[in-house]
Amino acid sequence: MSDGAVAEHAVEMRELARYLDDYLDAGATPDFGPNGLQVEGPPAVRRLVTGVSACRELFARARERRADAVLVHHGLFWRNTPQALVGVQFGRVAELVRGEMALLAYHLPLDRHPEVGNNALAARALGLGDLAPFADYEGAPIGWQGTLAEPIAAGELAARCAELYGQQPLVLGAVDRPVQRIGIVSGGAQSELHQAIAEGLDAFVTGEASEWVTNLAREAGIVYLAAGHYATERLGVRALGEHVAERFGIHVEFVDVPNPV
Repeated sequence: MSDGAVAEHAVEMRELARYLDDYLDAGATPDFGPNGLQVEGPPAVRRLVTGVSACRELFARARERRADAVLVHHGLFWRNTPQALVGVQFGRVAELVRGEMALLAYHLPLDRHPEVGNNALAARALGLGDLAPFADYEGAPIGWQGTLAEPIAAGELAARCAELYGQQPLVLGAVDRPVQRIGIVSGGAQSELHQAIAEGLDAFVTGEASEWVTNLAREAGIVYLAAGHYATERLGVRALGEHVAERFGIHVEFVDVPNPV
């Protein structure tokens, strides 16, 4: 069941968490924060809300929907950030606790997954073939690369990205430049531009662009497209929710909390 369906089934919380850990291979590599169950909730899940980033608005809207759990790509706890539950962080956790909702989060596992991952989904939607893992992080690839059947102008690739992600990407490079071999790493993957250049790719699609990217892309002769961190990471968590709904027969709803960045 997905959006609008009436929840008739339930799955044990720990069964759901174990399944997601295994399905996404959550412990394969180090990450920027913990993957899996971050905040415990009720013992069973009938209604699940999915969203990109753990924030108070998402939790409040999940509570309105009587969700038992929230599943996100960006969780609450991150390396090198304060761990005390005070201020904004307390407000977020309090919303979960008041709603008696659990929180599950999967970061890099949801970027690299070959079926429901942000980058594999985007690669297929953009028409890439001969897909292969791309962009190593801590010993495992987090992105995907592929080849278009025929070269297209960078401007056409930008138009396809705009349609897929729902916003116009920033294009660094000539829009009439032909591109065929393309790498994709969603989110804040500016540093993976170096790997795209080393692979000899024609274009690199990600979420954000830092100041130094412009000159590096120009001098290396690669087209760089920044389509939005949030926008490029809606695909995976939504697809994962649909997978969970089909697998366990529970009600799953994706809640969009738009973010222009």
